[in-house]
Amino acid sequence: MTVEISEIDGPLAAQWQRVRGRLRDEFGEAAYRSWLSSLSLADMVGDAIRIEVPTRFLRDWVVAHYADRIQALWSGENKNVNVVEIVVGDRRVAAAALVAEPALVASAEPEPRLSEPAEEAGRAGAAATVTPVGDAADDREISAPLDPRFTFENFVVGKPNELAHAAARRVAESAVSGNRAAPFNPLFLYGGVGLGKTHLMHAIAWHIRRHDSSRRVIYLSAEKFMYQFIKALRFKDTMAFKEQFRSVDVLMIDDVQFISGKDSTQEEFFHTFNALVDQNRQVIISADKSPSDLEGMEERMKSRLGWGLVADIHPTTYELRLGILQAKAEQKQAQVPAKVLEFLAHKITSNVRELEGALTRITAHAQLVGRSITLESAQDVLHDLLRANDRRITIEEIQKRVAEHFNIRLADMHSARRARAVARPRQVAMYLCKQLTPRSLPEIGRKFGGRDHTTVMHAVRKIEELLAEDRALGEDIDLLRRMLES
Repeated sequence: MTVEISEIDGPLAAQWQRVRGRLRDEFGEAAYRSWLSSLSLADMVGDAIRIEVPTRFLRDWVVAHYADRIQALWSGENKNVNVVEIVVGDRRVAAAALVAEPALVASAEPEPRLSEPAEEAGRAGAAATVTPVGDAADDREISAPLDPRFTFENFVVGKPNELAHAAARRVAESAVSGNRAAPFNPLFLYGGVGLGKTHLMHAIAWHIRRHDSSRRVIYLSAEKFMYQFIKALRFKDTMAFKEQFRSVDVLMIDDVQFISGKDSTQEEFFHTFNALVDQNRQVIISADKSPSDLEGMEERMKSRLGWGLVADIHPTTYELRLGILQAKAEQKQAQVPAKVLEFLAHKITSNVRELEGALTRITAHAQLVGRSITLESAQDVLHDLLRANDRRITIEEIQKRVAEHFNIRLADMHSARRARAVARPRQVAMYLCKQLTPRSLPEIGRKFGGRDHTTVMHAVRKIEELLAEDRALGEDIDLLRRMLES
């Protein structure tokens, strides 16, 4: 026998109100407003109570996280109730009824699938209703465009970026494999501007789209994520926002440092992150600093970001810059003399974007004016860029910075002391002098207490060997390099 709620004179409805009150008390106002307030009593069939929710996503979430407690509360209210069914009903519930304030939007736990943001028509004033989610094509509308040049095939690998490249490759290949298990979740890429973070993220997205177009991938900047979140709040379409982002297979957020200090956005991102990781969906994030160094980021967020694999991309070496220039010249089918490429690799050390921009300028100039590329013409065309990159970093400045960093005396840079606490920082300083100044090895040796150039060579080789196995030393050198180049 089916009992319609509209036909019930009061007892069952009163019991339902008491159950709702207990749910609100036990789970808190925030969780109740986000996930339970839209539940409505549908009918009672035999010993089974049916409760309606507006979306499939909400049904799955309530079943997974609240169904057992709802069952227990109903049994306590009505001994005739042995089964509670959560079903998707025909009724439409305005998004405004689900979320009222930014503080309540992300206060509950994460969840599986949702829907797409409301159409412009929803802006007229009426509350937007939740609509079914689309497919991968819908995700591309919200994703930032992918640069066709940024593929794995076009990424030049060297010591500074080999870990990040290998990790990105593994993640991309796993995303389209049979088991689709996320090997590193999240994958956190960090490094300075123009070192290849965005290139690797685009490459992952391209690889997945080309090998398995059914996979749902969203790539966008943290700034755009915040914009979409604010838009959902403004037009009361928060449930659609949650469904859009928490139902994807791969979520990639670039420059996550942008949301530092933005509490509501961090809160929503935190729960989105948890929802995807809990479902073994891949999350890939990039930033300019490691998770622990992100200022204005909540400690719990820093902890989550460091859960998986943190891969840093170090500043480029001369060899890597030269390799990148050679690869770019081949792609452009440009005849650039080796001396010109070597000159650019030595002079432009800031980042890969400026390096590629410099190559584009000299090849374009040669084509437009009909002249061959020479060292002299390259210097003339790039005079402003070369002047900006002509860092006047001195050996004395490097010695001072390294001594301060390792807490030794500046005089120890020139002394004959061989204790490890002094010798290792001295070797680091020699290595940085070789990397950041145009000085020859004998010149560097003379500045370190009149040492021979072979001592400098040994120091450089020793530090290069240690960098391959000592992550802490790599972070020290990366920090010193950034301070010196800033």
